[in-house]
Amino acid sequence: MIKLLAKIFIKDSSNYSDPRVRSQYGVLCGSFGIFLNAVLFALKFIFGTLAASVAMVADAFNNLSDAGSSLVQIFGFKLSAKKPDPDHPFGHGRIEYIAGLIVSFIILYMGIALLKDSVLSIMRPKPVQSNVLSVVIMGIGILIKLYMFIYNHLIAKKIDSVAMDVVAKDSLNDVISTAVVIVAIIGSHFTDLPLDGIGGVVVAAFILKTGFEAATDTIAPLLGTAPSADLVYQIEEELMKHEPIVGMHDLVVHDYGPGRMMISLHAEVPGNLNIFSLHDVIDVAEHDISVRFGCQVVIHMDPVDTENKRLAELKQVLLEEIEKLDPQLKVHDIRMVPGDTHTNLIFDVVKPFSCLLTDEQLKVVIHEAVHARCQDVYCAITVDQPFVK
Repeated sequence: MIKLLAKIFIKDSSNYSDPRVRSQYGVLCGSFGIFLNAVLFALKFIFGTLAASVAMVADAFNNLSDAGSSLVQIFGFKLSAKKPDPDHPFGHGRIEYIAGLIVSFIILYMGIALLKDSVLSIMRPKPVQSNVLSVVIMGIGILIKLYMFIYNHLIAKKIDSVAMDVVAKDSLNDVISTAVVIVAIIGSHFTDLPLDGIGGVVVAAFILKTGFEAATDTIAPLLGTAPSADLVYQIEEELMKHEPIVGMHDLVVHDYGPGRMMISLHAEVPGNLNIFSLHDVIDVAEHDISVRFGCQVVIHMDPVDTENKRLAELKQVLLEEIEKLDPQLKVHDIRMVPGDTHTNLIFDVVKPFSCLLTDEQLKVVIHEAVHARCQDVYCAITVDQPFVK
């Protein structure tokens, strides 16, 4: 159904990287979600009230909150699609994350409210009046929610939307929650235990779990996360196509919302070549990376000595000692300043978050390891924090 609606209402619907197409998918899926959730709410509320089932009525209001979540999703996509302005030069893409965060708060609120009602139902249980039709309606609800999970999850992956994936996860948990309600309704005919209230507690637990996970998923990009290893590999792959670039470091990816990235990095180039030719290479690399990833790119050019044999030997020693200390340690900007009595080896080391040494301890350990092998060498080290995974 979503594929058909997309073909009807979204021009160039397969161009998922287009911000206009992304926004229209968000509005379409959100609108369809409101419709389906409204239908489920009406059916479950009516029959849950007739059956005096707390769990079923609670599940109905859960569907109503899902409709509200879809409405927030629509506004989020609409606002995030706004063009950049003087106050927001990188656009409004992060509003989509904020919309996802609001949805997670709605989910958490419904979970807390349901938990309260369910506990009261256990303390003061009431007989549940259910029939086959009620169970059938709940079964239909499971099928609809499963369908909503599938289309939201697939579209979320295609358009790279955290907010839509939150809605998808909520739908999947609704499948489990509704199944618990069915068990509670049927089981209440065979026992005096307050299964209806117990079922409500289980449903509330699933809702709260989903809300917490959704909040975590949407807060992460707002705070800033490291780029994926795959993205780092692809950026480096594109950069290294441009000769005579020989290396890359200090990659930083700024995320201003889906499809709104800014990339900065340092590219190592041979220091003995013409500066104007190298600058032209960097300009072309910036252009090609920006086209491939649909982002803005700034490349800082770092000249390196590629012909000094003594530097090459010291670099090899350094790399060997670094590997012994911690395979995750990385070094860059390696330079050498020779003197009459000793040689200064100057470089940056990228310390992973897993390293337990302080910056000063790490400097001492690396210096001692290199100095033990090359006694005329003294290390001048700058410790960097990792920006990539």
